Amino acid sequence: MEAQFISKNPYSGEIYQHFDFDQSGELQSAVEKGYRAFLFWKKQSFEIRSLRFRILAELIRKGAYNFATIITEETGKPIQQSFAEVNKSAMVCDFYAEHAERLLSAEPIFDEGILKGKIFFEPLGVILEIMPWNFPFWQVFRCTVPTLMAGNAAILKHAPNVPRSAKAIEQLFIDAGFPKALFQVVFAKTEDITYLMESTLIKGVALTGSLRAGAAVGALAGKNIKPAILELGGSDPFIVLEDADLETAAKIGVASRFNNNGQTCIAAKRFIIHKNIAEQFLHLLKIETAALVQGDPKKENVQLSVMARADLADELQLQVDRTIQAGAIVALDGGQLEKGSTVFRPMILTNIPKGSAAYEEELFGPVLSFYSVESMEAAVELANDSAFGLGSSIWTKDVNKAMSIAEQLEVGAVAVNQLMRSVPFMPFGGIKKSGIGRELGREGIRAFVNTKGILF
Repeated sequence: MEAQFISKNPYSGEIYQHFDFDQSGELQSAVEKGYRAFLFWKKQSFEIRSLRFRILAELIRKGAYNFATIITEETGKPIQQSFAEVNKSAMVCDFYAEHAERLLSAEPIFDEGILKGKIFFEPLGVILEIMPWNFPFWQVFRCTVPTLMAGNAAILKHAPNVPRSAKAIEQLFIDAGFPKALFQVVFAKTEDITYLMESTLIKGVALTGSLRAGAAVGALAGKNIKPAILELGGSDPFIVLEDADLETAAKIGVASRFNNNGQTCIAAKRFIIHKNIAEQFLHLLKIETAALVQGDPKKENVQLSVMARADLADELQLQVDRTIQAGAIVALDGGQLEKGSTVFRPMILTNIPKGSAAYEEELFGPVLSFYSVESMEAAVELANDSAFGLGSSIWTKDVNKAMSIAEQLEVGAVAVNQLMRSVPFMPFGGIKKSGIGRELGREGIRAFVNTKGILF
């Protein structure tokens, strides 16, 4: 049975609100209203668009406590991390309010020093956004802000377990004075995605989600000849060479892996460590992981709480069990409290064999995979031996060595001696089964535009 749109606290089990599915007539009406809003919005100057987003950023910051509370109540995310997500959402509004006009300015084309034409970037229309629960504000804003700043409209189909987050975001756009229906939330069934994608007024789709969802939506986009951005997760390598600052790397590595209760696409998931420091570094990881405070996500000192849904915890435990059965060793014991529970204690696995679940699949929860390698070349080979290619981290004091590795990694982004994260000014996305297309940066605001060349 398909999940309903229910706002439920994964820590306490409290149900806050239930939302009925929209009917096909309501979905069609939303698309038509969005198109009318687009026709008006695309004619507005960048100055007017920027003003709306500056107001929006201010409203987000003013309501930070309320929004962070909603995020924590719906996902189980520790409250301090929810505050960080809210503030980051305001930050992306500021970035595009400041830089959108420059990023979309017409580009002159020269041939032998003579101006021959210009390239223009024009909005497409109504964009369908299918967003996940794990960053219910940030992932909506990082997609929506550049999409709307480019002159488009947006319709959001959010995850079924974060409907209050979705409605709060919709209300923010209304309160900031955006045109009515420029940004709308729909509570659509999974099968309604086909209906929406077949509408001639929907001009593109952005999805962050599972491989299965991405493949299905990508197929629909191809069938209907529409552009798509697909961000489908990752199994990010965290490479530590023997000359690295080990204590800092361990601290940042644990923060990355267990942020949002381990449910982050660009978390460090596969720790690939040079053999000469492997034992020492594993010890540091155990210390840092064991020190994490796990409990009620509304308490400010809590760093790790519960997984967002019981079925997700069940699935993760099955992956761990299959990996151990294949020969992996548990270096730090933990796991699901009991079947059907959202409580999942952090774990570290070592000696993970090729072909096992932890080696081949994304582990979306608080499980750290640890590998020891003989050399830098072996680290690169292991890092690239994955179906995914989203982000990565490299830890070494040798900048030239870090750049050499970075150039060889089959990923969309690399962080050197720092936390891997998405930021407004850099393109975000992956290759291989991590997806197609880019959000954020220049590429993000040009994702849903018509790149039109005009010859003089």
